[in-house]
Amino acid sequence: MAPESPVAGQGCNITGDAHRRLNRLMARGAQFLGVEWAIMGGAMTWLSERTLVSAISNAGGFGVIACGSMSPQLLEAEILGTRALTKKPFGVNLITLHDELESLVDVCIRTGVSHVVLAGGLPPAWVIERLKGAGSKVICFAPALSLAKKLVRSGVDALVIEGAEAGGHIGPVSTNVLAQEILPEIRDVPVFVAGGIGRGQAIAAYLEMGASGVQLGTRFVCATESTAHPNFKRAFIRASARDAVTSMQIDPRFPVIPVRALKNEASRRFMEVQRQAIERVDKGEVDIKQAQLDIEHFWAGALRRAVVDGDVEQGSIMAGQSVGMVKSEQPVADIIADLLADAALFLSRPSDI
Repeated sequence: MAPESPVAGQGCNITGDAHRRLNRLMARGAQFLGVEWAIMGGAMTWLSERTLVSAISNAGGFGVIACGSMSPQLLEAEILGTRALTKKPFGVNLITLHDELESLVDVCIRTGVSHVVLAGGLPPAWVIERLKGAGSKVICFAPALSLAKKLVRSGVDALVIEGAEAGGHIGPVSTNVLAQEILPEIRDVPVFVAGGIGRGQAIAAYLEMGASGVQLGTRFVCATESTAHPNFKRAFIRASARDAVTSMQIDPRFPVIPVRALKNEASRRFMEVQRQAIERVDKGEVDIKQAQLDIEHFWAGALRRAVVDGDVEQGSIMAGQSVGMVKSEQPVADIIADLLADAALFLSRPSDI
């Protein structure tokens, strides 16, 4: 059982029963991840690197490296760099559409990564088989109940259900609806809820609904240990929920996955990028596939400009709607302690309310 100090030290009138109940509700997820608290860090490109990932794991949560478009060599260096900063478990997020997916899988196996999170669509069967055969736990995203059932049948060890309130590339269904749809039906594997979670009360509520744990990304962006540019962090602290908007698709021939980010010049310019790509296809300069790649590549470069270079006008400030609950820069340990205190306080409410 996890120690009581992260919750009890927050100056709140929290009963021991509430704290024990929080431990019980998180027990399955915590045991699966091998950590004290079933709180996963969302894999955020350019942000979820060794410093933030190790800080989350050292604070009792579960950090996840965002591989993104890394080469196998860079991923291996990041894994080894993270391991030098923490002895606690952490995972790696792989994008299944990556050109070098097989080599990235080899890196995870060779370095003994305990948990691999697969994102970017239904993973090929061979990826799941190879990772599980090497002893890694496989976690996948399930945007619908039918896909959740399919993934469980394919042998994945756990699921993440992430709603449209999340930052970055998102699906069309809210976290609230996904939780109601999937949690009562999927009991064979642990299910972690993500998207729009910014406070411990929401964590406790999803645990009571049957979740084994949660995943948070936006809440950790302004951690002291986050390497995000100060301008990027300031944009988060100043923003409200309504500032985190989704990108629009302007031509059905170009199915663009919506991206949630703070509205700025980059989000407006994305519309122009789509229009230019459409014009090039209509003129016969490029085919539709190349035009779609050009559209998607916009976000990769724009995100780096904001996170690394601090250009919060021309860069993409990917953020979930919980950004309005990010009020200051805090150490990761304090963020997790605050979340746990709020969750335990929620669970200690009188039963007649």
